[in-house]
Amino acid sequence: MSHVLAAVAWPYANGPRHIGHVSGFGVPSDVFSRYMRMAGHDVLMISGTDEHGTPIQVQADSEGLKPRELADRYNRVIVEDLHGLGLSYDLFTRTTTGNHYRVVQELFETLHRNGYIVAETTLGAISPSTGRTLPDRYIEGTCPICGYDAARGDQCDNCGNQLDPVQLIEPRSKIDGETPNFVETEHFFLDLPAFAQALGKWLDTRDGWRPNVLRFSRNLLDDLQPRAITRDLEWGVPIPLDGWRERGDKRIYVWFDAVIGYLSASIEWARRSGDPDAWRRWWIADTDGEDARGYYFMGKDNIVFHSVIWPSLLLGYSGEGDHGGEPGRLGRLNLPTEVVSSEFLTMEGRKFSSSRQVVIYVRDFLARYDADALRYFIAVAGPESQDTDFTWAEFRRRNNDELVNDWGNLVNRSISMAAKNFGAIPPIDPAGLTAADEALLATSRAAFGTVGALIERHRQKQAIGAAMRVVAEANRYLSDQAPWKLKGEADKPRMGTVLHVALQVVADANTLLTPFLPHSAQKIHELLGGTGVHAPMPRIVEVDDLDVGPAYPILTGDYRDGARWESTPVEVGRPLAAPKPVFRKLDESIVDEELARLTG
Repeated sequence: MSHVLAAVAWPYANGPRHIGHVSGFGVPSDVFSRYMRMAGHDVLMISGTDEHGTPIQVQADSEGLKPRELADRYNRVIVEDLHGLGLSYDLFTRTTTGNHYRVVQELFETLHRNGYIVAETTLGAISPSTGRTLPDRYIEGTCPICGYDAARGDQCDNCGNQLDPVQLIEPRSKIDGETPNFVETEHFFLDLPAFAQALGKWLDTRDGWRPNVLRFSRNLLDDLQPRAITRDLEWGVPIPLDGWRERGDKRIYVWFDAVIGYLSASIEWARRSGDPDAWRRWWIADTDGEDARGYYFMGKDNIVFHSVIWPSLLLGYSGEGDHGGEPGRLGRLNLPTEVVSSEFLTMEGRKFSSSRQVVIYVRDFLARYDADALRYFIAVAGPESQDTDFTWAEFRRRNNDELVNDWGNLVNRSISMAAKNFGAIPPIDPAGLTAADEALLATSRAAFGTVGALIERHRQKQAIGAAMRVVAEANRYLSDQAPWKLKGEADKPRMGTVLHVALQVVADANTLLTPFLPHSAQKIHELLGGTGVHAPMPRIVEVDDLDVGPAYPILTGDYRDGARWESTPVEVGRPLAAPKPVFRKLDESIVDEELARLTG
């Protein structure tokens, strides 16, 4: 057994999340976590809403709200959306907690003490009309390295190089198009070049990463520059140093505190569990002699933060950069085992854009369609290794042809025939199994090794494809054996054998598909006469802040019960009733209706 940390990207709490967001960070991490639990590993899946920074301050001002009020609103919306998708977080929290502030300040102080955070006078971008600091990501211009005309103030998405806003050619504010003023200001910087050597050695040991992630990360090491980790802000974590902590105009930069959320959420989960040190089993090697692995899930625009910046913070906290140093009070922390980055999802050939109505928010989707229909589309056609386009026509086709006609039909006709002819799961004919029976059962059993290995290596498209091939084989088996033609009394033992084999494979396929389709998996478990929890679900719990602060909702759950990753023999004689359809067929009209919504 391993301790497996599933560290999931933190959605920003300035609005509801759309399906492009959850296709990258949400559903893939849940599929992985559910499988790893079923396979016997001790999983800690954590995340929360990212709630600091100028964008929330700007939006709150425009709506006449305080930043915390805006964050409260969208934190709850996002929690409810992720709950609706069935994402099995052990803890989904937020960055505006007393616990998070304490952990962020602990890392800041240790990095500063070890010499990896230094104060410098620099040029900061200021809005001429408001006098407020403009965050790097809210400034665009031409990249001085590759000439890309929509580079951001923190990095160029075209060439991948780290940038500073003052380097941009013809910089402009994304908020109002103004040319920012650059004024001298004192800030703290993370000495990223001091980690280049340690990062290079670490990346050289990363086997099995997606090639684009590893190649991109290695290329960044050639030109690392010190990076500002404080800003002229009123909304954020206070700087925990004498002469700074009381200042209302300086705060820790949001990118620094957000990545630390993986650690602070783990610590919060442990504190809420009644064992405050439990988090160490996932974060400190050899705590109890068992393997500890950490997998980080995000979109490709966040690779640099997870493969370079976050590892640098961990190295510096442990005293393992060029300047040396001593680990902080939390101990020597594990680096990521793997950074699992997805590409982008587009919609009907265009980038998602709320302002241009090229979007569907998760809650709107779930109000009209089943959660597993979206989860299935993301699994089979999502942006796992290349940019992928979501179209309503393809969504409808996948739902109707694959979920309804292939998988749903197999479930329905197998259980229906057994319920009608036997009223229960029938026994196998004492005469034994035929070669066709044995071949299908062998295929079904073998799929557990194949599908599991693919999920563990983050090849989810191939994994669900292998599971659906078992479904296809079972449908072919039923068509070939034609149990509906075995009508005489003498044929009934053979009919029972065929249906028993079919139901066994339905049960196996349901287990294979459980990480992908947990809602329908529970229903099918019950249609097969099963009781209890097959696919555990998260729940929303209102909690008090553990330190100082108002109450808030979290996502959590008890996932210890449920199906195991193995073929479990179906129980002869278990009563069966005529099933209701598990999946909904979608009418052709939904395509035009949804396209009309996109065009306003």
